[in-house]
Amino acid sequence: MQMAFSFWATEDMEWLRDRLRRRFGRAEPSCARAPIGQLVKSLISGRTRDEVSLGAYRRLIDVYPRWSDMAAAADLERLIGDVTFPDVKAHHLGKALAAIAIHRPDFDLTFLGNLGVPRALGWLERLPGVGRKVSASTLNFSTLRMPAFVVDTHILRILCRFGFVRSNADTRTAYDLTMAAVPGWSAGDLAELHVLMKRLGQTICRADHADCRSCPISRRCRALADFRGPATVPAG
Repeated sequence: MQMAFSFWATEDMEWLRDRLRRRFGRAEPSCARAPIGQLVKSLISGRTRDEVSLGAYRRLIDVYPRWSDMAAAADLERLIGDVTFPDVKAHHLGKALAAIAIHRPDFDLTFLGNLGVPRALGWLERLPGVGRKVSASTLNFSTLRMPAFVVDTHILRILCRFGFVRSNADTRTAYDLTMAAVPGWSAGDLAELHVLMKRLGQTICRADHADCRSCPISRRCRALADFRGPATVPAG
């Protein structure tokens, strides 16, 4: 397993969260969906703008308000055609729903709340196309409200640049190390951290350009020298 750097600790994450709150304000979790709805939304959301994936999700449930009908549908790719990789996502979505139908024909996934986070993640990740980001999203962002940190591409980039994980860390490693660093944080705490870090990645610490002069956490960033000279480190 890839190891964290020596300063990885709860107080580091609290400092990061507090600095981001000062910049962006407190982040309230969005309205929670049923677990199956959140699973579907998460399966089609990867590397896609939120407004685009939300529109695709709404088309799906407008055309197929019953999950069993969606599982048998042949036009999923057409309905989600504006997300990235719609063919791959449509394939995984159909296969995942079909697999759920075998064991849970009512598509009620609330039983996951009784398994505990590790077992619930494992159950979900046996479904086609479901990795750690989708499984954590299903547990945390749904009505289950289970404490699982959602690591998307923005957050993985920030954690790597900031030095919390090594530059070649994957989503699962980033998840494991973050969860180990914040024992006792609630689903709401982790959801807020996700939203705040995602905003940082969308606006300041972007993939194509890191605006380190404006970054509220640059003072502790390990990758700072890669983006700008040391003389421009902001105070605070």
